[in-house]
Amino acid sequence: MDAPLLAFDTSAAHCAAVVVREGRVVQQAFEPMARGQAEALMPLLERLLQAERLAWRDLGAIGVGIGPGNFTGIRISVSAARGLALGLGVPAIGLSTFELMLDGAGLPSASDLVSVAAPRDRAYVQRFAHGRPVDGPELIDLGTPTEFTLPPETRVVGYQAQAIARATGATGDEAEIDELPARLAAVLTRKAAEGAPAERPAPLYVRPADAAPSRDAPPEILA
Repeated sequence: MDAPLLAFDTSAAHCAAVVVREGRVVQQAFEPMARGQAEALMPLLERLLQAERLAWRDLGAIGVGIGPGNFTGIRISVSAARGLALGLGVPAIGLSTFELMLDGAGLPSASDLVSVAAPRDRAYVQRFAHGRPVDGPELIDLGTPTEFTLPPETRVVGYQAQAIARATGATGDEAEIDELPARLAAVLTRKAAEGAPAERPAPLYVRPADAAPSRDAPPEILA
């Protein structure tokens, strides 16, 4: 895809965004913030595009972090990505935190388990083979032995990787998502080159929300 790409993520206490042209990162930003992403995201994206002298209509695709992570933050960025994609007539591509973590941990191996921090001494985990997911994400309790086994050649990447590896007989790599905008750019560029998915990105929720659900009927999503 030759047109410029834009990706952003608000799945944790930050606003991260990047503009990619011809496979190169040309503008990026990472702003820590515990709250206020809804107000900060669009002005941040506008600044990056203006710095590169780009208009919204110049974009060829939108990438967005879909989590898992903070429920509200994920909804903010996914809603923005879907609205932008619909208005611009370009694909929106979901980028999971698992993919971003794995991309920052070196070359994928034949068997990887990627771990992301979850509340209450737990972790979200997902298995990958040669960089591709092989099943859906799970929520595990780090205070007790995990209930699944892994092949000995499996590399556990990410949050509490050593502890998970010891419990499953695998090897651990305590990798972090360093330079998040660069990770967003790398994964989005790869997925855009492979062909954007037909489905719209959706938040990746591995556990139910802590808050009680509203008794009101949810609004119908038209796009």
